[in-house]
This record gives sequence, C-alpha cells and structure tokens, in this order.
Amino acid sequence: MKKTVLVMHGPNLSALGRRRPDIYGTLTLPALDGLIKKRAEELGLAVKCFQANGEGELIDWLEKNSPRAHALLINPAAYTHYSYALRDAVEACALPAAEVHLSDISKREPFRRISVIKPVCLRQFKGKGELSYIEALEFLAGLIKGTEG
Repeated sequence: MKKTVLVMHGPNLSALGRRRPDIYGTLTLPALDGLIKKRAEELGLAVKCFQANGEGELIDWLEKNSPRAHALLINPAAYTHYSYALRDAVEACALPAAEVHLSDISKREPFRRISVIKPVCLRQFKGKGELSYIEALEFLAGLIKGTEG
C-alpha cells in the first residue's frame, strides 16, 4: 500500500493560469496537480489533491483525510498570513507538513511576508513556481521513507 501525501491548495489557486501569470505562471491547477501526481508516482507515493476557497472547507477536508495520510503539502495562499484556524488544523493533524508558495513571499508586499502557518510546518518552499511543489513533495517523500520500518 502506497503512503499518501495530502496536497491542499488554498483560495484563488483555482484561478492559476489566469490570475497574475507574471507572478504565479501560466500553469493551471489541473496541470499542476498532474505534475504532482506524476512525480508522486515516480517516488512510490499516492497523493490526494484538494482546493477550496473557504477556510472551513480546507479545515474540514484536512480533519477528514489526515487520519489516513502520511504527510501534508500545503499552499495556504492568502490564508498564509492570518489564518490561525488553518494553522491550528495543520498542527492538530500531526502530519509532517511542508508549506509551499509559487512566488517568493519574502520578496513581495510586506503583508505577504508573514506566515502564521510556517511554524507548524517542517519547511517552507517558495519562489520556484511548480518546482516549489515538487521539491516539497521530494522532501516529504524522504521523511516518509525514513520512517518506514
């Protein structure tokens, strides 16, 4: 049975490819999920991808799916900067987690430079577009394989 990584995309990521392509690129969310699934397969992992614009939807999905998962890859999008509810849900799920951003939030507007999610994640990957997701997936794969007996 393959180990499962949850991939959670926050608000507005459904608009990838159309929204601010100068910052977020032209890749659509289905295409991004396809790249993630392909790399996961190569790593011997299963992934379960989800996107929602609502904070409660994200939290409910995480609570429902985390008991059967082995790691979490999360792009909290705008919730990065202020959602203590999402932060608490990530902490409560007790999965090894990696935070991902397509852009480099440390070089953007001042309000985007703060992440309330980062302290409950093992690592943050940012600024490399879809490669940020792939690097985070590979990082989590290494952790998962390191815990296999």
